[in-house]
Amino acid sequence: MAGSLQHIPVLLGRSLELLGPALAGRQAVMVDATVGLGGHAAALLDAHPQLTLIGIDRDPQALDAAGERLRAYTGRMHLVHAVYDQLPQILRRFDLAHVDGVLFDLGVSSLQLDNTQRGFSYARDAALDMRMDPTTGPTAADVLNTYAQRDLRRILQDYGEERFAGRIAAAVVAQRFRQPFETTAQLVEVIYQNVPAAARRHGGHPAKRTFQALRIEVNGELAALHAAVPAALDALAVGGRFVALSYHSLEDRIVKRALAELSTSRTPAGMPVELPGHGPELNLLTRGAEQAGPAEIAANPRAASVRLRAAQRIALPEQSASSQGGWTS
Repeated sequence: MAGSLQHIPVLLGRSLELLGPALAGRQAVMVDATVGLGGHAAALLDAHPQLTLIGIDRDPQALDAAGERLRAYTGRMHLVHAVYDQLPQILRRFDLAHVDGVLFDLGVSSLQLDNTQRGFSYARDAALDMRMDPTTGPTAADVLNTYAQRDLRRILQDYGEERFAGRIAAAVVAQRFRQPFETTAQLVEVIYQNVPAAARRHGGHPAKRTFQALRIEVNGELAALHAAVPAALDALAVGGRFVALSYHSLEDRIVKRALAELSTSRTPAGMPVELPGHGPELNLLTRGAEQAGPAEIAANPRAASVRLRAAQRIALPEQSASSQGGWTS
């Protein structure tokens, strides 16, 4: 655990820069929707002495580590065991109408990858689990051993963008009749045998896409994110800021579309003036998706695939225009 607590947060400086104007010099409230080991949260609490932070994570082990790391901020920090699509319920629990910032650092965490017992890594043999919350839900082994072949193919295609999804799905079904899947090594061997040698020489480990697809399916990641991003944007007070760090195109696409929808005017084309209540609700703070620089990638390889997008709320929906942010009275 001590080694895990030294994990380097991705794009930490840029995240602080983007969130800072909404939090500085005031009794602000923000949500770290994927608190993980608490790296971003600790830096934000350090930078803003009046900040209160709500940290959400579905992984009990990560929450324990974050609680240890953030012990010095007791009273300004609240940790919640939940999936981030439960954000509206969590805000109601704290009697919050709006908040001043929301941060998402998506994908699998270093803690989950580094723990060989969790089954997230194709580089180490372990039980095929892959649950971010190991207290609930089906495992990756359950998916491989029970899903129909067409559903396995769909998952590998849609969530892993795997070119050889059909071959791998068929091989999985054939293999499980001989011996049910229990370990990551079993799955890696099946993948290796069904990805052509020419394809194995390029694009990283041949199991990478299948493991990503299974992890997304097991944890319902994309469905949760589809609900969570609009909820997070709705929760922002005017002037509040949103930052999301994505690590594959499927996550980034969900964030991009949600931001585009609220940063675009709904006034019909050709109208000479903006219709009341039809203007943009968000101002985009990044031009497209920002990436990590070479120095950060060299120091922190996890940053290689990151895509950062950020926005600021400039108006509330017309029906809630009278509401303001912060703790409710």
